[in-house]
Amino acid sequence: MKLFFRYIHLWLSLAAGLVILICCLTGAILVFQKELEQTFYSERYFVEQQRNKLPAKTLLDAVKKAQPSAKINSLKTYTDPARSAEINISIPDDHQKAKDQHAPGNKNPGAPSGRPPSFTVFVNPYTAAILETYNPREGFFFQVMSLHRWLLGDSEGIGKTITGIATLIFLFILITGIILWWPKTNKILVQRLKIKRNAGWKRFNHDLHIVLGFYSAIFLFIFSFTALAWSFEWFNNGIYTVTNSPLQPPAPPRSTYIPNQKTIDFDIALSAAKNTFTAVQYYNISKPKDSIAPIIVTALSNHAPHESAGDAVYIDQYSGKVLGTLRFSEKSLGSRVRSTFRPVHVGSIYGTPSKIIAFVVCLLGVSFPVTGIVMWVNRLRKKKHKRQSKPTANIGATTEVA
Repeated sequence: MKLFFRYIHLWLSLAAGLVILICCLTGAILVFQKELEQTFYSERYFVEQQRNKLPAKTLLDAVKKAQPSAKINSLKTYTDPARSAEINISIPDDHQKAKDQHAPGNKNPGAPSGRPPSFTVFVNPYTAAILETYNPREGFFFQVMSLHRWLLGDSEGIGKTITGIATLIFLFILITGIILWWPKTNKILVQRLKIKRNAGWKRFNHDLHIVLGFYSAIFLFIFSFTALAWSFEWFNNGIYTVTNSPLQPPAPPRSTYIPNQKTIDFDIALSAAKNTFTAVQYYNISKPKDSIAPIIVTALSNHAPHESAGDAVYIDQYSGKVLGTLRFSEKSLGSRVRSTFRPVHVGSIYGTPSKIIAFVVCLLGVSFPVTGIVMWVNRLRKKKHKRQSKPTANIGATTEVA
């Protein structure tokens, strides 16, 4: 029976090994994306603390002055006094085409079609100085993420399908690997729990694959399993089916439309959000989508279980009245389970310790296709050597008898 699983493990690994290696390598790079960006581009994220922050309107006016054609989408302001404010804007296609007409290649890989390019403008909250206007899709880490998820294709291309299928195959590889690892005796168990250092390189390579594969299998399985939510819609929908939860979130309350009435300033919305949610890491204010939609302010509590566990407050865009809230704890079970997939997948669920584990495990995931190929080649050479040595042995025996 183990011979059967060995063949399955081998051929599935040969079929998906290269894609698995790419996904694990890029995954290791992405684990510490936030920390690396804030280290290498600290002038973008951090400012010198001063006495009082400027009103949100002043920051938005500075952005509009710098980018007259831009549409303001949202403002993210942090409670950390050393952090810059982040304003998300969209620039109409005509303006962006004029800017990119001499630049070859796709400037926005993975971008949904029909949407204008989106930028993040980093602003000093004390002086309203524009620190940087940044298109995340043109950055290094987006290219790594594009390779990780879509093999540098677009978000709905063949690359997404290939990585999704490879991820499914990887789950079966991990299962068959555990079956092949499972020892028959306690003596073999001890051998398969530690690397034999004083053996030859073939045994060392074997132990790297078998022993480290066992220790990392559960983590690789979790990372691969959670990845399926981005690869397949049926899997994502299945989360809500299994948890008996509605696929769509509850509809937000509506603003009371007042003809010819201007929308309230972000400062009013921010004040309402601060009165509703305290002790938070940031407030993210989104402009209403239409004339009856509310202004939505999301906030991440200092005591949130993970980075995706945000709370929301809905504010009437004309009066500034709080229409309602949706705390993370009030969301459906399906929504709460689905929200854990990203922090689990990227290893941030328990902060730095879990990120270190994710980083190391991803690097091990890179090594397994290599050590596995080496084991396979060694077996082929061994079989070839046996086939060649048998005729030689028979000739020698015949000569001796004669």
